Amino acid sequence: MALLRGVWGVLRDLGKSGVELCSGCGNRLRSPFSFVYFPKWFSSTLGSYPKKPMSSYLRFSKEQLPIFKAQNPDLKVSELIRRIAELWRELPESQKKIYEDAYKADWQAYKEEINRIQEQLTPSQMISLEKEIMQKRLRKKALIKKRELTMLGKPKRPRSAYNIFVSESFQEVKDGSSQAKLKSVNETWKNLSSSQKQVYIQLAKDDKIRYDNEMKSWEEQMIEVGRSDLIRRKMKSQTKDGFEEEC
Repeated sequence: MALLRGVWGVLRDLGKSGVELCSGCGNRLRSPFSFVYFPKWFSSTLGSYPKKPMSSYLRFSKEQLPIFKAQNPDLKVSELIRRIAELWRELPESQKKIYEDAYKADWQAYKEEINRIQEQLTPSQMISLEKEIMQKRLRKKALIKKRELTMLGKPKRPRSAYNIFVSESFQEVKDGSSQAKLKSVNETWKNLSSSQKQVYIQLAKDDKIRYDNEMKSWEEQMIEVGRSDLIRRKMKSQTKDGFEEEC
């Protein structure tokens, strides 16, 4: 699958192989281009498009992940992926060939089905279909990026004083819809005195310190595993002489 292959590519940059982490999540995506009109034939055609077959490694990891989870229930997914990747690397070529042959067969069937569908479309329909496919790929790429950062344990961003107040006060408003509750909380925030707001301002400062410390540690880990592409531009890195300089 395109989505799963994307995850694999992400993990491969870590020096590891991927695994099927978010199968089917593409079907739950909501389009940011909902204002664009697509005719009925377009939706049905796009919906009938076959999914790309899993690579030989993904097929193997899909089989192994439940087994590894059952044997190691306390391990994180990233550690399970690492162990599966090691097992795959040690797998004899004769056994790998079984998965590779299955992938080739699926890929041939996939191409034949794509050709069959495209032969039924007019040139203008093909252009529209290609545009929507590109949009879906971009949305999947963004989702994969978000899932990747979550999987890699990127720290949560710090909350503002207002957000901390809202999270604490929202549930205390018993009546009304969510929108009405939020409006009530917002009005309460506006009416707080400076001294009352100072409590939340200090909490926000503490949360910012927590975030900075966690991000520094996390980015050091990302550098160690070869993922400097995830490091913030303004992050300070150690030079060979032991001094810090701006990236």
